[in-house]
Amino acid sequence: MANYFNISFIGSGNVAWHLAQACEDAGHSVGEVYSRTIKNAKALCEQLYDSAPTDHLDFSESKSSIFILAVPDKFITYIAERINLPAESILVHTSGSEPIESIRSMNSGAGVFYPVQTFSKKRKINFNEVPICIEAEEKGVEKILVSLAKTLTRNVHLLDSHQRKVVHISAIFANNFTNHLLTISKGLTESVEIDFSLLKPLLIETIQKSLQLGPEHAQTGPAIRQDFKTIQSHLELLKDEPFLQELYKLLSEDIIRMHQG
Repeated sequence: MANYFNISFIGSGNVAWHLAQACEDAGHSVGEVYSRTIKNAKALCEQLYDSAPTDHLDFSESKSSIFILAVPDKFITYIAERINLPAESILVHTSGSEPIESIRSMNSGAGVFYPVQTFSKKRKINFNEVPICIEAEEKGVEKILVSLAKTLTRNVHLLDSHQRKVVHISAIFANNFTNHLLTISKGLTESVEIDFSLLKPLLIETIQKSLQLGPEHAQTGPAIRQDFKTIQSHLELLKDEPFLQELYKLLSEDIIRMHQG
């Protein structure tokens, strides 16, 4: 039988927006939502059943036992050093790259609750499939966080700070850099008045094939074929965009390097 928790969120951005609603959908009670900008806290509370917005970090009278710090990495330690929590509560951050030590010195149990997903407020996420990476220094805290995570998803992993950082870097390459490359691709098609949707079937097949075959076996194109004539013609086409030209060259060289032999 699942355990249900009283939870408060420090932060009202994309991660908190989705995670707070997922917690409530799973039967947990979301108490306070903190934001430096009270209207942002109110906006998230409007998506929840009975939560209270606040712009103060004194939670000493809160009924919550778990406090989820879902803020940009650069603010984690700053807020953790200033927050006032109830005795025997648990404070976790949701960062992929920040070590657990960033909140270790506080008067509470410390942990990490990192959902490996890209979040945008306007796009619904199915949390049942989202991997959640857990880290805690105390077995009791770990057990509670795993129990919470299992009410949200079937995909729960115990990772230390180094493993989690590697996962985060991998996610940056897979998501952030890919999205940036797609932005470049969109700009190139639009520069000759072609709708970016022309590439949609290619993009769908690219992801599906990489997941099915493994990305190392799914690579195609002039670089893996070492078709230097085509590569050179593309570099010539990009001569008025020296940064894109260099990026194309570097990526092509790395594909050749990885697939030599």
